[in-house]
Amino acid sequence: MENIAYYNGVTGPIEQMMVPMNDRACFFGDGVYDAMFTWNHVPMAMDDHLARFYRSAKKVDIEVPVPVDELRALVLSLVSRVDSPTAMVYVQVTRGIGPRGHAYRFAGERASLWAFVRPDVLDPMDRDYRCITMEDTRFLHCDIKTINLLPSVIYAQRAEEHGCDETILHRGERVTECAHSNVHILKDGALRTAPCDHLILPGITRAHRIAQCRQMGIPVIEEPFTVAELMDADEVFFTSCSALCCRVREIDGRPVGGQDPELIARIQRAAWDEVLEETRQA
Repeated sequence: MENIAYYNGVTGPIEQMMVPMNDRACFFGDGVYDAMFTWNHVPMAMDDHLARFYRSAKKVDIEVPVPVDELRALVLSLVSRVDSPTAMVYVQVTRGIGPRGHAYRFAGERASLWAFVRPDVLDPMDRDYRCITMEDTRFLHCDIKTINLLPSVIYAQRAEEHGCDETILHRGERVTECAHSNVHILKDGALRTAPCDHLILPGITRAHRIAQCRQMGIPVIEEPFTVAELMDADEVFFTSCSALCCRVREIDGRPVGGQDPELIARIQRAAWDEVLEETRQA
């Protein structure tokens, strides 16, 4: 199949799937999600992504209607039915179906489970990326991977309007994250990245890059850094499930980074080696 989707036990092509209008996703964005990529039909860091999915659901009092082992099996089944070896896997849970009403009591007895798999590719690491900066005006629960993504939609649109790839967000002088990725800097041989508090999403790829840097003897500093430090960094890069380690060479029209190409190349090689090892077919 070219793609496949799932909603509460029904599967079919994404274009043919129907969702009830009174699913709470439609009125309130009342749900959470996670996404991962496949390489050679193998979902990358699947257990980490599913763990974050259940953690996000718990933080908003949604009970995922199936245990994690069953969801893992569902994901693998959907992946196996899509022709493309590289694809995006998306899972979502909403509070359920019921008449429109803000309080939880209006929700149905069972949460709604969504999933889809469609062909996609990883962002290439052999090119440089351009970014803009914007004030981070999102809510204060950025650690929850909620489906309330209107601010991120606007930030992504502004980046596109400027001919850029991503928007780097900041609250005052503190850099937080990007519209749909985590942002990091290299300075004096060390990796600096924002701490996992309520202002950023604890990215799975972020965690993997941190672990690899520590294994390679690269110091890791999980502390806030400023916009000025961002602009003065030796290297800047962003990460997400589709962006293993994407190097930024321009922010707000000004050149940045380019001062430690060997170190960022080491991190990129380690990222790619991990993908090959994890998705190697027996």
